[in-house]
Amino acid sequence: MARLELHEDRLFPADPATRAVARRLYTGVRGLPIISPHGHTDPSWFADNAPFPNPAALLITPDHYVFRMLYSQGIRLETLGVPMQPGAEGPPTETDPRKVWRLFAANYHLFHGTPSRMWHDWVYSEVFGLEETLSTATADHYYDVIDASLQQDDFRPRALFDRFNIEVIATTEDPLDPLVHHAKLRADGWGRKVITTFRPDNVLDPEYEGFAANVAKLGANTGCDAGTYQGYLDALIDRRAFFKAHGATSTDHGHPTATTADLPRAEAEALFARVLAGQCSPQEAETFRGHMLTEMARMSLEDGLVMQIHPGSSRNHNAQVFARFGRDKGADIPTRIDYVAALRPLLSRYGNDRRLSVIVFTLDESTYARELAPLAGHYPALKLGPAWWFHDSPEGMRRFRENTTETAGFYNTVGFNDDTRAFLSIPARHDVARRMDCGFLARLVAEHRMREDDAHQVAQDLAYNLAKAAYRLDT
Repeated sequence: MARLELHEDRLFPADPATRAVARRLYTGVRGLPIISPHGHTDPSWFADNAPFPNPAALLITPDHYVFRMLYSQGIRLETLGVPMQPGAEGPPTETDPRKVWRLFAANYHLFHGTPSRMWHDWVYSEVFGLEETLSTATADHYYDVIDASLQQDDFRPRALFDRFNIEVIATTEDPLDPLVHHAKLRADGWGRKVITTFRPDNVLDPEYEGFAANVAKLGANTGCDAGTYQGYLDALIDRRAFFKAHGATSTDHGHPTATTADLPRAEAEALFARVLAGQCSPQEAETFRGHMLTEMARMSLEDGLVMQIHPGSSRNHNAQVFARFGRDKGADIPTRIDYVAALRPLLSRYGNDRRLSVIVFTLDESTYARELAPLAGHYPALKLGPAWWFHDSPEGMRRFRENTTETAGFYNTVGFNDDTRAFLSIPARHDVARRMDCGFLARLVAEHRMREDDAHQVAQDLAYNLAKAAYRLDT
């Protein structure tokens, strides 16, 4: 059986002299606390601090990085324990977690060369102390070791949070969420460790399923007349304040594109009436989303919440999977995105105001050097989020730095965030980012484009300081 080994020089440059610089830089950042300012972990894990149920439920069933690869090879989602939507028809969902784990282990070779393989190997080695690679032959041993560990107090969520040296983690909730778990966290003294993020897509996007009903609930929850445009805006302001009181320092917007708009008041009111009645065209829905991004920027100026824009994903591309299993099941596909024209209305209105902080992400890497770096290298309000989702990978991180640094520099970026539901992989993801950034900086040092003492400072900023400042976690 092959040994599971994490090479100390993994991801560092192959050139010995440059690698030596990377090692020195990495030594200065490897032990820094983790700032995880944007993610999708379940707040109930930390609020209730109950043991994780079993290895499959923790590491396979909720992880779309894992099951999208397996699905692409013809393995049905129900055999991986992924639950179906209420009323959906199809083969029964597998309920034996050991069978799910064995199926994953038998196909672990599919992940060679992928970030998922690096993350999982790190978890198996560093968290559970396993010493052989996962395979059909070791599947039951893995399951038994992990399952036994999860019953111990040292492997409960709060203990792992401390063990991973996480300083703060942000979850993501929609405006209709009552935030009961965050209220409990705050009562337990964990309110500054686990914070929420305001994600209003379900009440800003007319094409989101149940949009009108969601807006009605928004009004009911706030006591505002959300059937009118002003009441709708008042309700959003109210919920933003509610989220901020529960620790939120940022909002997040996962719109299909980066389109923004700045409509006259009367036009905005008329458009709102049409979208609420379900009588808008796709183009009008796009315009409404764009106008509301500009409204969100205005509200951020008032309440201080940092604004994140995550556009460019054709979500739920597989209609059959969406119908049977719902959202976030590995069928979201990157699309081409325009930023220069799309962001102009918002930036023309608010982009010169230094009080505003807008962090823009992309799945369209062709825009890095052509559009995003020049925009962030000019507008005071704009910063670049790190390589995200499909590009949260060694090569994706390398391309990001290579295509943005010369124009935007390091300090118009916001360090790293892991954007994950997979709690145990968070330290692995941050370690990859720190190693890749140290390798990039080492090359600049080796080429005499940067002094090594400056590179040490930049490495610390990329690993810790920039994220903490960008998400206003130091106030």
